Amino acid sequence: MGRHFAFANQKGGVGKTTTAVNLGAYLALIGRRVLMVDFDPQGNATSSVGLAGSPSIYQAVIGAADITDLIRPTSIPGLSIAPGGIDLSGASVELADAPGREEYLKRVLQDVTESFDDVLIDCPPSLGLLTINALVAATRVVIPLQCEYLALEGLTMLLRTIERVQQRHNRDLSVGGIVFTMYDSRTRLTHEVVREVTGYFRDRVFRTVIP
Repeated sequence: MGRHFAFANQKGGVGKTTTAVNLGAYLALIGRRVLMVDFDPQGNATSSVGLAGSPSIYQAVIGAADITDLIRPTSIPGLSIAPGGIDLSGASVELADAPGREEYLKRVLQDVTESFDDVLIDCPPSLGLLTINALVAATRVVIPLQCEYLALEGLTMLLRTIERVQQRHNRDLSVGGIVFTMYDSRTRLTHEVVREVTGYFRDRVFRTVIP
């Protein structure tokens, strides 16, 4: 089984997609077989790699298509993508009463896991059913964290969600790391947020920060 990373934070605009796409491109460039899963209805990861208007992974989730028919190559050798799109916004409603609704993405990805070294799942900015599916399908969660106090409140909510997923659906899930984004070394607030988060999470905070 390859490594499955979910990039999650219910706050929008913190760098989830940018982090996932750039990391995916880097991993591909060093020779790994990478699948980017765009599980956000906004489809920003899909457009970031130059694709648009493709049938989305939603079709595989609802059983209307095989995921192998949806995966598209990108301009970077070794990096493929399962596109996202606006139709994913209906998944939460359609799957709300479905048995095992938290595990649909996991089941879909089982068909292609052996074909990739790394699977990177870009989550929507919410803690709804799509993000839960991503956490159930992942082995590690990467949390991009903006250097502001409101982001700390959101982090607490996300960690509670991760804990519930661990207890009920995915004991293999763990926090792979927290990466600081929008880091501004000129402000006192930035340093206070970094100090507080690092003091609590210690070795689970990446040394690399994103300006």
